[in-house]
Parts: sequence; structure tokens; C-alpha cells
Amino acid sequence: MATLLHRLGRASFRHRRLVVVLWLVLLAALGGAALAFKGTSSSDFTMPGTESQRAIDALAHEFPEASGATGTIVVRAPQGAKLTDPQLTAAVQGLVKEAGALPGVVGAVDPFAAKALSPDIRYALVQVQFQQPADEITPTQRDAYEHSGAAAERAGLTVEHGGEVLNAPPEVGGTESIGVIIALVVLVITFGSLVAAGMTMLNALIGVGAGMAGLYALSSLFQMTSVTPVLALMLGLAVGIDYSLFITSRHRQHLLENIEPEEAAARAVGTAGSAVFFAGLTVIIALAGLSVVGIPFLSVMGLAAAGTVAVAVLVAITLLPALLGFAGDKVLPRKLRANRAAATEGFGFRWARIVIRLRVPVIVVGILGLGALALPAADMRLALPDASAGAEGTPAREAADLVTEGFGPGFNGRLALVVSSDSPRLTADGADKAVRELQGTPNLLAVTAPTFSRDKRTALLAIIPKDGPTSASTETLVHDVRDKVHALGSADFAVTGQTAVGIDVSEKLSDAMPIYLVLVVGLSVLLLMIVFRSILVPLKAALGFLLTVGATFGVTVLIFQEGHLAGLFGLDTPGPLVSFLPILLIGILFGLAMDYEVFLVSRMREDFVHGAEPRAATISGMGHGARVVTAAALIMISVFAGFALIDDPIIKSMGFALALGIAVDAFVVRMTIVPAVVSLLGRGAWWLPRWLDRVLPNVDIEGETLRRELSAERAEVPVSA
Repeated sequence: MATLLHRLGRASFRHRRLVVVLWLVLLAALGGAALAFKGTSSSDFTMPGTESQRAIDALAHEFPEASGATGTIVVRAPQGAKLTDPQLTAAVQGLVKEAGALPGVVGAVDPFAAKALSPDIRYALVQVQFQQPADEITPTQRDAYEHSGAAAERAGLTVEHGGEVLNAPPEVGGTESIGVIIALVVLVITFGSLVAAGMTMLNALIGVGAGMAGLYALSSLFQMTSVTPVLALMLGLAVGIDYSLFITSRHRQHLLENIEPEEAAARAVGTAGSAVFFAGLTVIIALAGLSVVGIPFLSVMGLAAAGTVAVAVLVAITLLPALLGFAGDKVLPRKLRANRAAATEGFGFRWARIVIRLRVPVIVVGILGLGALALPAADMRLALPDASAGAEGTPAREAADLVTEGFGPGFNGRLALVVSSDSPRLTADGADKAVRELQGTPNLLAVTAPTFSRDKRTALLAIIPKDGPTSASTETLVHDVRDKVHALGSADFAVTGQTAVGIDVSEKLSDAMPIYLVLVVGLSVLLLMIVFRSILVPLKAALGFLLTVGATFGVTVLIFQEGHLAGLFGLDTPGPLVSFLPILLIGILFGLAMDYEVFLVSRMREDFVHGAEPRAATISGMGHGARVVTAAALIMISVFAGFALIDDPIIKSMGFALALGIAVDAFVVRMTIVPAVVSLLGRGAWWLPRWLDRVLPNVDIEGETLRRELSAERAEVPVSA
């Protein structure tokens, strides 16, 4: 591998103009394809095969007038007044008429006719039915809906707009750019050169631009959620900067050894590029592995993010050496261009010696400390966030708060019971039986009378819980309702609604988690075994990851679920974590954790193979890698933390958890516990049974074969040359 990448790096350096032109042409072509073929994104996390999804599909087929997006306009009368006051009644009816005439609306329900009034007659719910699903609502339609009700407000009513029609993709492009700026500052400090920092950032941006353009160009071929491009952008930026950083750092080291720029770039791609290749491969395996759990929206998220990581790897090992050719020795600070003396030992060497000297206490304290942080994860609850968990000040959140104020939290988590059969009589009987059977069910507030489809073969009943959509009691209610109606047997019954969908998603993800862990961890351990020619090092890497993910989950639960220090992180309403966060976080963190494992331990392995004693190899690996890994971790933390500033609760929790996970893994596990464990194992860390050594392919990540080839080339050169 090192020899192949050495040749690739040299070719890219020599033909740098052609390489840059090819990448720019590819970027322009992908950008044009993205503009021409960009599809729509979805805000729904649906899952085929679940009861809630079967009900949604049945409604779309049998009850199309009830299958489009819904909106809820909440109105409130002034203090001391009631909606039955003639002036206010006229204002509400005018609002109903206005809403029914909005573009794309099938009809709006008069709250007086539907009895959608609060007990004190101060609040009312105007249900608005759109013809298209939420993903097909145009910005013009959404804007018209949001701004309806001006006349009602002038009459003295408070009007707020909510419902799934307001579900729109989170906006990206503002606060997350702060992370990119911080990353650029870290690069400047690390390299001491604006040229090196700017070139590294430019390389990463071209890579993420190509990856995102390719994703949007293909988006019309599959349905992706609104979170998918954000995740791809987040990972593409982070790994793109990190991979370029590692190769540029090794190139600078070779320049300081007075190696010619072309050969320095080729060797950097051959050695550090090998580490980048296998580090990227572990991330790709972890992300692509999400597709085996059989959850479509998660498969798309994983494959899209894996694609951007793959592009980042390709850019790092092809475009970067070309840019290094243009930069020349300007990648070095001015003071090192004239005097290329070997750099003095930095903090990494001193830290490694301290850790090795205190390795037993370091291991014990590290494991116990991370274990303590993981304890709150035992109480982790999962759900899909609803409008009441949104950012304060947004229309959907204001409407949800007004509904809770006037009707109770259960009205924000209304369930839908779909009753269907081939006979209108059986459907009607089934609906009546369901209403009678559900009376007295714990945590149930009310069941509405059935609404029938045009052919009378499908009925829709609204079920109102007592508590909010993400409460444990509402989850219990969903299971109780399903148990009761399924026992009736006179028709087909299915419970759906956002709350039911969230429960089904969470349960299916929990069932898929063991399969995913076995597959991804197993494949990654096998890959690391091939890379490091060791059994204990990959096992240690996997066990260290368990400490990382446990501590990350524990702290995330403390803040986002239990609300400790929530205000510090701009979190308005604590609540359950989003259903797919654990499995997604495990996949991403595992891949990124293996990044740092490969970058640090590959240098230890490289020095050990080249003759250093185990202790010296561990110190050397840490000494040479600590500064770069520290910078890489800070860059990733900055990028992810920038996304944690977005108001969307899903993106915020993902950004925070990833930033925290990288901090824990890089600084506590990889740069503290790992060197302590490797030094404790000694030569045993690199032990591999002979039979297994013969079976496993030799990828030569440490560049031993490359070193022999270069030595042979130098021996063949005549002395006169």
C-alpha cells in the first residue's frame, strides 16, 4: 500500500496542473448536476414494515383526503373574553374561511362545529388539511399558511400556526461556519504558516464541495431526510481537514530532513497517506454498515456520509500532493526555510514519558472516570422530537405551547387509529367497538368519533393522550391501545401518528443495534489486525471505544434529557434523545476513534518495525503524533460544535455528542490510556500468531517495503551522480 501511494503522490506532484484542473472540472460538473437533478428532502423518519407506517400507507391509498400534510392553527381569546362572544366568533369563522382558501389546502375545520374548544371557551383548534404531503409543500404555500390570520389578530385574538406543514429542512450556513473559522485558526497555529493552513483548508473545502454536490446530484434517485446532507457536510468537513492535516504534517517533517519536495510529498502520501486510507476505510465501514439494519432513512444517511468521507480520502491522496507542489517550501514557517535543523522534542514526548511512568494509575483512573460518566446512560430514553421540543420563538414551538396552555400536553401528541375492512358495516362496527374498548384506558384523555372515507371502508379516530408526545406514559398508552384493538378482530386496526412512529423507530433501532455492533466492530477489528499485524492492539482499540461511547452517552443524557446545564448549550426544552442518535453516534464515533488510533499507533508500529524498542517506539509515536492529533481533534471538535449551535434539536444533539465524543476519545483514550496500555504490553502488543500472519494480507502501512525500495534505488545511483 505504501509503495502504491508513494507512486500516486509522486505522479500527482509532477502533474500537479493536470490534477488541479481535473478536480476543478469534476467539481464544476458535479455542481451542475446537483443544480439540474437535486431532489427534495424529507422531514419524516418513516420505517417500512412497522404498524405506524402500514397505517400511513393505508390512509394514502384508502383515505387520500386525510393523507396530506396537516396544519393546526391555535387561537386564544383575550383574558376575560370567550370565543363565543359575537365579535370573536366572527373572527374565528373568518380565519377558517381564510385558511380553507389558502393554496394547496383541501379544507379547514370550523372548531365550533368540531367542538375543538377548550373547557373555558378561550382556546380553539382550526385543523387545516393540505392536499400534498409535507415534503411537497412549497415555500410559497408554507409562507401563506404562516401569515394567515392577520384579521383575527386585529380582532384581538392570539393566533399561532403549527402542524407538520411547518416541518422544513434545518438551515445550514450560519453558526456552523464558526467551527470552520476556528479550524482555520488551529491550522495556522499548528503549521505556523498561512500557506500551509490555507492550502489544507482549501483542499478540504474542494473535497467537501465535490462530495456534497455529488450527493445532491443523486438525491432525486432516493428519498433522503433533511438531516442527511447536514450529517454529510459535518463529517466531510471534519475528516477532510484532518486527513489533509496529517499528510501535510508528514510532508513538512520530510522537508525538515532536507528531502527534495517531490520526494517529501511522495513519502508523505506513502506513509501518512496509508494511515489516512485505512482510517477513512474504518469510517466508511462504520457508516456504510448502517445499511445492513434494514432502516431506509438510516441507510441513506450512512451511505451519503460514507460517500463524502470517501471523496475526502481521494482528495487527500491526489489533490493535496499537487497543491504541495505549488506551495514548495512555503508550507514551512519563514524561520525554518533558511535553517531546517531538526525540531526539538515537543510536549508529546514529555507527555508520553509521564504517561508511561504512571501507566497503571493512568489506566485505572481513566477507566473509572469514564465509567462514572457513563452511568447516566442507563436512564437514556429515545423518541422523535415534536414541536414542543423545538427552539423557543419558532412558530411551531409557540403553537405547541399555546395548545398545551389551553388543552393540555396530550393534544400535541395526538394518535390516529385507522380501522379498515372490505365491508363498510364491519368498519363501522370495528370503530364503535374500539371506542367502547378504549374507554378507561390509563393515560387516555379522549377518543373522538370516527371519520369515514368516501367508500366507508376506512375509519379514522383521533386518540388524545393525557401527557406529552415524548413522555413515558404516552409510550405505554400506545402499547395498551394496540393490545386492546388488536384483540377485537372484527377489522384491521393500526395505530399511527408522530408519537407512534417514534416508538416504532426506536424499537426497531434497538433490535438492530446488536447486529450492527457485531458487524461494524468485527470488520473494523479485522481491518486493524491487518494494518497493525497484532491481535491485542485492535482489541484494545475496540475496548477504548466502548469507554468513549459510554461517557459520551452519559453526559449527553445529563444535558439533553435531564436538563443539567441545558441553558449553557442553548437548549430550551430537555427531553428524550432522538431515536436514531445512539446507533448513528456509535457508527460515526467508532470510525473517527479508529482514525486517531491509526494515526498514533501506526507511527508506534512504524518505529517498532524499524528497530526501536517497544517503550521507545511508544514515546516516538506519541511524540511525533501528539501535536498533529491534538490539532486534528480540536478541528473536529470545532466543526461539530459549530453544528451544535443550530437551533434544530436533532442537529444540536448530534453536533454536541460528536464534539464531546471526539474530545473524550482523542485526549483521554487515545493520547492517555492507549500509550499507557501499549507500553504495559511491551512486545506483546505486536504479537500475531504465525498462522494468522500468513493468512492476513500485508498492507505495509509502516512503509518497510517502500524503505527497502528507496534504499535499493539509492544504491543503484552511481557515485558521480
